[in-house]
Amino acid sequence: MVANSSISRVLRKVPRENAFYFFTSIGNYTGENAGSLEEFVRKIKEVDAKSLEFHLYRGDFEKWVDETLEDKELAEKIRSLKSLSPSGNSLRNQLYLIVSKRYEKLKGEFCS
Repeated sequence: MVANSSISRVLRKVPRENAFYFFTSIGNYTGENAGSLEEFVRKIKEVDAKSLEFHLYRGDFEKWVDETLEDKELAEKIRSLKSLSPSGNSLRNQLYLIVSKRYEKLKGEFCS
C-alpha cells in the first residue's frame, strides 16, 4: 500500500511546463499534451500511434512518469514494455492497459 501523499503526488495535475507533449518526431508536435496521469491515459487512446512509438523507444514516457509524476513502479512497467517491441495499435493497447490499470489502482487506494 502506497501512502496517500505519494498517491496524490502521482495523481496531481502538473503545471503546463511539466506536462507531457506528444510529438511524432523531433519538431513535429501533435498539438496534444497531458498534464496528469488521468489525461495521459486518455491521450494514449487519442494520439497517433507513431507518436506513441516515437516516445516509447526514446524513453520519454518512463522518464516523465518517473521524474514528473514520481511513479517509479509505472515507469518500470513502461520500460519493460519496450523489450516486447510493440508497434501501432498493439503498442497503443498494451500501453493503455499498463497505464490505465495503474491509474485505477492508485485512484482506488487514494479513495479508500
